[in-house]
Amino acid sequence: MRIGVIGAGAIGGLLAARLAAAGLAVTVVERGEQLAAIRGRGLRLVGAGHPEVHVRVRAVSSPAEAGEQDLVVLGVKAHEIAVIAPHVGRMLAADGVVMTTQNGIPWWYFAKQPGEHLGRSLASVDPGGLVAAALPVERVIGCVVYPAAEVTEPGVIRLTEGNRLSLSEIDGAPTERIELVSQIFRRAGFKAPVVSAIRDEIWLKLLGSASFNPVSALTGATMAAVARHPSGRELVVALMQETRAVGERLGVVFPISNERRIAGAEAAGDHKTSM
Repeated sequence: MRIGVIGAGAIGGLLAARLAAAGLAVTVVERGEQLAAIRGRGLRLVGAGHPEVHVRVRAVSSPAEAGEQDLVVLGVKAHEIAVIAPHVGRMLAADGVVMTTQNGIPWWYFAKQPGEHLGRSLASVDPGGLVAAALPVERVIGCVVYPAAEVTEPGVIRLTEGNRLSLSEIDGAPTERIELVSQIFRRAGFKAPVVSAIRDEIWLKLLGSASFNPVSALTGATMAAVARHPSGRELVVALMQETRAVGERLGVVFPISNERRIAGAEAAGDHKTSM
């Protein structure tokens, strides 16, 4: 399988390095210092008690240059998807699929989901419907990303903790292609289960992101520091309660308590959130 990763930063770089180390054909689309470093020195993955990974991967500056890929991983930040979405088709094979890695509510959230909001578009994450028009939902698979990582210098990714990628067709169907993608990421050393209720997992991850991320961005504190500070923890709990209320109104089932979710975030240690 030919795999293209658009955006080889913290998460995209982690996935690309592990996939390449497993012997898979990987092409990354990057720019600036990160592109130059990957071309010159390769990708290095360090941290989290795992053996260091140092791989050479094909690195290009545009989707058009990448050529056809069977799996295209969107490793960019959520606000960048609208910019790159119209170009993804240039590197997608005829039967290729696109995998999202942006935690949070995706543009396809209400697609193929029975209920009062079926087919509803979300202008907040897809202004003007540009992403939906460029990336048909039939070509998209969902993913909830649990690893915490960061770029410590161009070409070097440090994994803090986490090894799980929850994968699913956006309607939860058990297809051959989602099983194949799961096998590929398991081959690369990830826990990559195929789940049937991807939206519940999206909200479970969002429960932490919607609370810890803005607090950490405003204070400059790590996840552990926020969790251990009495006022910080109190604010996180309040934000989680509000987030949980919205999710439950949409029919989401949260499998764990707020305190357990906070404990999981605290276990990440001195990690800066993606925001």
